Amino acid sequence: MPILAPEQAQRAAERLDEAERRRRQMRPLTFDYPEMDMVDAHAVQDAWVRMKVARGARIRGRKVGLTSKAMQRVMNIGEPDYGTLLDDMFFDDGAQIEAASFLDPRLEVEIAFVLSRPLAGENVAVEEALAATEAVYPSLELIAARSYRVDPDTGRTRTVIDTIADNAASAGVVLGSRGFDPGEVDLPWAGGILHRNGEVEETGLAAGVMGHPANGVVWLARRFAAHGIALQKGDVILSGSFTQPVAARAGDEFLADFGRLGRIECRFT
Repeated sequence: MPILAPEQAQRAAERLDEAERRRRQMRPLTFDYPEMDMVDAHAVQDAWVRMKVARGARIRGRKVGLTSKAMQRVMNIGEPDYGTLLDDMFFDDGAQIEAASFLDPRLEVEIAFVLSRPLAGENVAVEEALAATEAVYPSLELIAARSYRVDPDTGRTRTVIDTIADNAASAGVVLGSRGFDPGEVDLPWAGGILHRNGEVEETGLAAGVMGHPANGVVWLARRFAAHGIALQKGDVILSGSFTQPVAARAGDEFLADFGRLGRIECRFT
């Protein structure tokens, strides 16, 4: 049973939108609505996405987060979460990204799936997800925090409910320039090494995403199927990070080396 009335969810979405547009972090929503649950958080996220679409943005895909057991334990959650990717969130390989445009920006290493056909059903399996994939791409997800991760006045940490309402912290995507047939790649063994300013900050294997990165796509398809929604042809699905997030500051240069899947570079200005 949701705690927030529709008008409260809308107002919460407006607060997040104002924080992003004014580039000024806000107090986490759970400070004002401590009984909020995941239903409420997704209602806020959906309201915020609708606001952006009404202003002309186009939904281009989804992101799956909190796919590792370690992060689920940290956030006290038993399953992943998801957010929405809009067309104005995408950057090309080699992009110059303005750090000040994002609140507390960080990068995570992921495998992106681009779908060749719709994918739906509560019993979707890895094989079906792979068969519905046109190509996989190396990618970096840019995450941000429109509400404080740690409130400066109280020292309290925001909860997973706050993160979900905040579009699962999603803020941008840097896609590799070349995609690969998923049948060409042993995806659980696909790895990434993230360099910041020439130093290795994080490494990981895609098996960290529930054993196989396609399991992120599977989880999302099943989650949406319960609401009668299908993932669509052309959707870009970020399947989940297999590294810890690395802070991005003005002047930082990043190189993500995915081995045979290639490299991604970006610089924050």
